[in-house]
Amino acid sequence: QVQLVESGGGLVQAGGSLRLSCAASGSIFSINGMGWYRQAPGKQRELVARITSGGFTNYADSVKGRFTISRDNAKNTVYLQMNSLKPEDTAVYYCNADGLRRTNWARGTDYWGQGTQVTVSS
Repeated sequence: QVQLVESGGGLVQAGGSLRLSCAASGSIFSINGMGWYRQAPGKQRELVARITSGGFTNYADSVKGRFTISRDNAKNTVYLQMNSLKPEDTAVYYCNADGLRRTNWARGTDYWGQGTQVTVSS
C-alpha cells in the first residue's frame, strides 16, 4: 500500500507563514512529480505547485514569489513553504504524487493525500 500523509496546515494571520509537508510511504520504486493542489469552498481543485524528480518546478501565478516547493527524493517527501499568506489562500491543500511506480516494471499511478486545511484570517 502507498500512503501520502500531509502535515503542517493550520490557522494563520494574513502575512504569516506556514510549511506543509507530505511524505509518501509504502513500496515505492520512483515518483515522477510531487505537488500541491488546493480546493476552496465552491471552487475547483487547482494546482498550486509541482516539482519533478529532477527539481523542475512550476507554480500557479497567484503564488509565485510567495510559495516555494521543495523535495527530498530519498525520503519521498515534498514540502511547501508558504509566505506572505493571504485570505484567498484559504483552502484544503492536497498532496499529489504522479507517475508513482511501485516496482521498476510497474506503470505509474497517481496518488493523493487526505488534505490539510489552511485558513488565513484577515
